[in-house]
Formats: sequence, C-alpha cells, structure tokens
Amino acid sequence: MRKVAELTGQHFITNDLPNVAGLVLAGNADFKTELSETDMLDKRIGRVIIAVLDISYGGENGLNEAITLAGDALTNSNFVAEKKLVSKFFEEIALDTGMVVFGVEDTIKAMELGALESMMLFEELEIKRYVVKNPFKGDTKTLLLNPTQEKNSKYFKDAETGKDLE
Repeated sequence: MRKVAELTGQHFITNDLPNVAGLVLAGNADFKTELSETDMLDKRIGRVIIAVLDISYGGENGLNEAITLAGDALTNSNFVAEKKLVSKFFEEIALDTGMVVFGVEDTIKAMELGALESMMLFEELEIKRYVVKNPFKGDTKTLLLNPTQEKNSKYFKDAETGKDLE
C-alpha cells in the first residue's frame, strides 16, 4: 500500500508546487487531524490546508455536511487571495513600475497584447463594446461606450460625412 504522502504528491503537486489553492480535510474520526499535524502528508500540501473539519456523517451526507461547513473557510480563502491581489496592485502603483494599466481601453489593449498577468474588474461596470463599420470607406473601429455615450448618435456616425455607421 502506497503512503498517503506519495498519493498527495501524485495528485496535488505539479512542478514541485501545490496545484490546488486549498484543501479541506473532513471526517468524523481523528485521522484528519493526525493527517494535518504529522508528516503523513507531503509537506508542500500542508501549506494549502485551509480547514480541518469534524463532521457527523459518512458517505454522501458527510460530504454535504463538509461542503456546508467549509463555506466560511473557502470564503476566507478567497478573501485572502483578493487581499493579496489588491496589495500587489497598490505596490506596483507606489513603485511606479509601469506594470499597471487603468481604464477599460488600456486594459483591453493590454489584454489583446497578451500582457496581462491578472485583472481586477468592477462588477457593476456598464461598458458595452461595439464594432462599427463605415460602409463607404470599409474601415471598422471598436467603441467602448457607457450608457450615456450609447445614447449619443455621434458615436454611430462618420465624423466627416455624417453618414450612419453599421
């Protein structure tokens, strides 16, 4: 029988690093605690254990209970990851590294160039993307418009001729 450490290394480690953001150990006996506190697990996995939970049931009911109980731990884990991301963002701004872009247009340009490592979005951002074509010249352009700009017909007309764009 293979050791638990070998199994965890085989399934949860890639290129010598954990390939999961977090692990939850759950059970109704002491094995889960022993597992988290001894060298039975690969040491690299110990860093990503986010919760050790006592559950009352086994099988599917136990799994459902573990998922419910892990909710807070998983939320905290996401919060910590988001906090690190925001801290890195402000650090890059403070150091003036040039590694941060602001605004919709600059962010989309960086994304199109494949120059983004991560992106933070405002979830209520009301921007729509339009690709408009000038039927007379044949050229196209991309517009990123907020609701106020969408109502302004100047964005949908050729500036020189005043003709509607498609």
